[in-house]
Amino acid sequence: MVKFITKEEVLPLRSLVLRNGKSFEHCLFDGDDAYDTFHLGYQLDGEILSIATFMRNDFFEGAGEGYQLRGMATHPDFGGKGYGAALISFAIEYLKEYQTNYLWCNARSTAAAFYKKIGFTTESPEFDIPGIGFHYEMKLNLNQK
Repeated sequence: MVKFITKEEVLPLRSLVLRNGKSFEHCLFDGDDAYDTFHLGYQLDGEILSIATFMRNDFFEGAGEGYQLRGMATHPDFGGKGYGAALISFAIEYLKEYQTNYLWCNARSTAAAFYKKIGFTTESPEFDIPGIGFHYEMKLNLNQK
């Protein structure tokens, strides 16, 4: 089940999956506490197995209102079960209600195929985020036109 969760609830999976077990203070993002940021979790049997954070961020000039997907992670034992896709699907419907124009992310190169399957397009050459790895800028238009 997809549900809204707190910043504190995303930190264990951010640490485990995205930051190689670093302490929680190394897993915080600027904007985690912003009024227009929201965090989603996929919960099964009381355990949060997948997480994602969505932050207001107009990244693409002239494209309207944008939201950035950050810190998406699924517990390694539960990958490939559709939990991450369920989070994005929920967020897409939620953001459309607020007339958000697009959702974007810096997708890890290893996850680019996942995002493409959902409908994201690649908007940049591959680039390295030092200490984190290789990524692509990816974008999903949410306009209902």
